[in-house]
Amino acid sequence: MRSEQPSFTDVEYGNRRRVSGHERFLESMDAVIPWTEWVALIEPFYYCDAPGKRGRKAKPVETMLRMYLLQVWFSLSDEGTEDAVYDSYAMRCFLGLDFAVEQVPDATTLLHFRHLLEEHRLGEALFASQNEIFQGQGWIMRGGTIVDATLIAAPSSTKNATGTRDPQMHQTKKGNQWYFGMKAHTGVDAGTGYVHSVSVTAANVHDLDEVAGLVRDDDEVVYADAGYQGADKRPDITGDEHLSTFEFRVASRKGPLRTMPPQDRVITSQQASVWGKVEHPYLIVKRDFTFTKTRYRGLAKNGNHLHMLFTSANWLMRARAVALTG
Repeated sequence: MRSEQPSFTDVEYGNRRRVSGHERFLESMDAVIPWTEWVALIEPFYYCDAPGKRGRKAKPVETMLRMYLLQVWFSLSDEGTEDAVYDSYAMRCFLGLDFAVEQVPDATTLLHFRHLLEEHRLGEALFASQNEIFQGQGWIMRGGTIVDATLIAAPSSTKNATGTRDPQMHQTKKGNQWYFGMKAHTGVDAGTGYVHSVSVTAANVHDLDEVAGLVRDDDEVVYADAGYQGADKRPDITGDEHLSTFEFRVASRKGPLRTMPPQDRVITSQQASVWGKVEHPYLIVKRDFTFTKTRYRGLAKNGNHLHMLFTSANWLMRARAVALTG
């Protein structure tokens, strides 16, 4: 990690007139992420320092976690992340590295760390940890969930090492267009817009199939767009003693909406302001973190990646909320 003594580069950059957007983003994320808790979750699985293991001394867990998050946030390959840290002063500061003392972990080390997270489903564990913190701090309002799903495209080309498309990805039709890939299904707190549930399926799985797993035990109202018509009549909902008591506020399709009485249209408009909150995390994941295509083969690896993306989206929304009130 970096020494307390500032280097010549630190002094030089300290005199610049403008701070870049990347640097502001990294500083805000550094300030809100619970590093101690996250490192404690990963350490039991970080077996690189096991007794009797030969080779280079393992990099600290926090250093590898920070480097992995840079990869997630800036949509980089393993080699691209290593190069980016060497090129970017802001990233080097985020990693806490002093080149006079140590070098950037190489791409292979990052690859092994990413595989470790995927193998032990630590993306889900970090997402669950974030939920516990938000609930403990009172940052989440209970009682209502918005459910939605978004398509994530996967490469349809067979020009790869295996000569095949990803067998866990499938086609689906939306409107008049066909898509090949997977779906990210989310449950979002209706009061705050924070994501509290995530599931990943192939693109051909219907949105309704995931509803029961996206709501919380203490929810009373479920909001959804018109694609979820009939959710309250499904056997997995009606046959559950608890889920069957939920009130489903599902948007009307465009045809019936035009013929609604004015007072009903006002109610629908008010509900739409709630439904719209589900789009904010998707916007961050797809625009800010540029995750519009799968990065890996298989649902498990991409699922780990998506849990980290939505966890990061929640922390970014929290950082922005703190900046507004602070």
